[in-house]
Parts: sequence; C-alpha cells; structure tokens
Amino acid sequence: MIKIIIADDHQLVAEGLKSIIEQNGKYKVISIAAHGGELLKQLEVILPDIIMMDIDMPVMNGIEATIQIRKLYPEIKIIVLTLHAEKGLVKRLMDLGANGFILKNSDRDELLLAIDHVYKGGKYFSSALTMNLIEQPVSSVVPGSYDNKIAQLTEREIEILKMIAEGLSNKEIGDKLFISHRTVDTHRTNLMKKLEVNNIAGLIRYAMKNGFIN
Repeated sequence: MIKIIIADDHQLVAEGLKSIIEQNGKYKVISIAAHGGELLKQLEVILPDIIMMDIDMPVMNGIEATIQIRKLYPEIKIIVLTLHAEKGLVKRLMDLGANGFILKNSDRDELLLAIDHVYKGGKYFSSALTMNLIEQPVSSVVPGSYDNKIAQLTEREIEILKMIAEGLSNKEIGDKLFISHRTVDTHRTNLMKKLEVNNIAGLIRYAMKNGFIN
C-alpha cells in the first residue's frame, strides 16, 4: 500500500484528489494538510511515501515546505500540484528536490501514473506541462529593461524579494535580516500589492523574469 499525504488548502480539491487516488487499491491517503506548517506537524507522527504538494498555500507555501521536508525527510517523494507551468518555477522546484509535477487539470489516469512512476524512483511531468515547457521560450533579461513596478520597491523589499525567490521561509529571511517573521510577512504582502501578484509563485515568477534570480 503506497501511503500518500495531500497538502492543499482547498478542501474540495483535496477531497476530490483523495477520492480519485483511493479508487486504486494500491494507494491510501493517510492525511490531508491545509498548509505546509500543518503538514510538517503531521510528519512528526506519520510518514508517507509520497506527498502531493500544492504550491500556493497560506501560513507556509509549498516551496517553503519542500525545502523543510528535503532537510528533515529526504526519503519522502514530492509531487507538486500546480496551475503554474512556467519553466523557471518548475526548474526552481526541481532544484529544491521535487520529484514530479502534475497540473491540476490533469485526468485521473495521468495522476495515478505520476504517483506510480515517482514511487518507483522516477521523475514525472504532466504531459500538458511538458509541451508547455518545450514551447515556452527561455526569457532573457536585458539590462535596463526591468518592469516599471520595480521603481516602486524599497531596497529592503528588493532584498526580501530575492530571498523569497531563493526559497527562504519568513523565519529564515527574518534571521538573516535581524527582523521578525511578522515584519517579513508585512513586506511580502506589500510586495504582492506593488507587483500586482496574488501569491508566492507570482513573486518568484516576477523575480525570475526581471533577473533577480537565475
């Protein structure tokens, strides 16, 4: 029996995934977590073979959770559940140790195929995601061609944007800058407003597009 934890803050999505996964007798969803912080607490008690990880979650997003899980539980496989098919974001998560990527609009058969493939030690990319990455041009950053929104950012906000794009958590950023994690969270909220993005994935895409991180 392959044991799975689903980490997704949308309960209907998580329950739907659980229902699909458990139709196959080989798989058992042993827990559902609403965010990365809750997931890490669950891992202190139960260890799955695979985590199905959403990227955009409150409290601790999937990127931060992936970093922590790789440090603490390197043997657990991670399949990222995403609506985002940007090449830079996929590469970033692969570098952090994700084992597979499934777009949330993938069908049942592909979802089960991904679980089976990753469990056996392989890497898996959603077929739609693979085509998107092949067709997506590699963006190049020309000096002086930055988005005009950058002019609105303070030096501290740019510093924090770079650290967010590198995958650091609020606590890690706070420790580096000698400020509280709540102050970091305030800066992150301000960054989202100024750059007109809705989540951490959006901040990372923006940072990559504008040359703040390779």
